[in-house]
Amino acid sequence: MPDQVMEFIQANLPLVIAGAVVLVLLLAWAILASRRTKVETDTSDVLDEGKGPAARNQALIDAPPAAAAEIAPKVKDVEPVAVPVEETPVPAPASNGTDDLTRIKGLGPKLQSLLNTLGVTSFAQIAAWSESDIDEVDAKLGKFEGRIRRDNWVEQAKLLAAGDIGGYESKFGKT
Repeated sequence: MPDQVMEFIQANLPLVIAGAVVLVLLLAWAILASRRTKVETDTSDVLDEGKGPAARNQALIDAPPAAAAEIAPKVKDVEPVAVPVEETPVPAPASNGTDDLTRIKGLGPKLQSLLNTLGVTSFAQIAAWSESDIDEVDAKLGKFEGRIRRDNWVEQAKLLAAGDIGGYESKFGKT
């Protein structure tokens, strides 16, 4: 019988090779098709040794507070009421004209431009602000709201308007 098998293989050698190639290709396709894509996830924690600080989610940082989002739809149902607003005049600029307001720590070029549009151009004006003036101007600062009190603008402006550079630098650093 082995002689007959050998004769059959020799007589049909091209067909046997073609069949073997087709069988190998089918097996390779079946293996590749059944493979699942392996997804690797980082399961380490930011508290693990050698890890840096956690990434910040800027979208959450820039999003409005959740409380404001919940209140907003309810406000639409309320009828707006006109409330008379008493205009508080901003003190006139000092006689020396305009000051470089960016010398105040925490007040950059964008804020100086914004303050100039509100009519604030000198240290003397900022130094003369009352609590209600601060509230009024602060409400108009948009994303910079809160900077006036947080960075002590009024105290800085008083020292700069008086020309007390030594006192200013000892308390707030070099300009």
